[in-house]
Amino acid sequence: MNKRLILCLLLLWPITLWAADSNPPVTWNQLAPEEQQVLKPFQDRWDSLPPEQREHLQQGAKRWQTMTPEQRAKAQERFARWQKMTPEQREQARKRHERFRQLPPEQQERLRQRHAWFKNLPPERRAELRDKWKNMTPEQRQQFKEKWRRDNAGPGERGPQSHTDRPERPERPGQMMQR
Repeated sequence: MNKRLILCLLLLWPITLWAADSNPPVTWNQLAPEEQQVLKPFQDRWDSLPPEQREHLQQGAKRWQTMTPEQRAKAQERFARWQKMTPEQREQARKRHERFRQLPPEQQERLRQRHAWFKNLPPERRAELRDKWKNMTPEQRQQFKEKWRRDNAGPGERGPQSHTDRPERPERPGQMMQR
């Protein structure tokens, strides 16, 4: 009895996998008109794209429809910058993004705040900070990064370098470079 049950399950197993995987990918004609409008550049090759890519693009089209005009403009700018990147630059960007995603949420937020602070600087000051960074030796850059990590570790992560004589505040990159 047990042998028959096991045999039946083994024989039915491929069928259940096939049935679970039998959701055919969405064809171009099955897309909503709004999705077709957003995905128009892919129309000619849509039905030949892998199902995972179709799903990813369809999700992107749905996100696009929920964006404000300002968000759409920013997304278009980012896409234009992405298109201008070399394959090496794109790979670097992917790696940076993956490292960022692996950070704890608190560190991600600190980096977002620092990025916003930097973007709000006058263009001359941003250029000055970039030049300082470019002119640092690899050793100076490493020291800068280590000091930044020490000074910006999360609660409970501060080692002997903790500064108890000053209030907790994020230090700005420009201030750290001037020390």
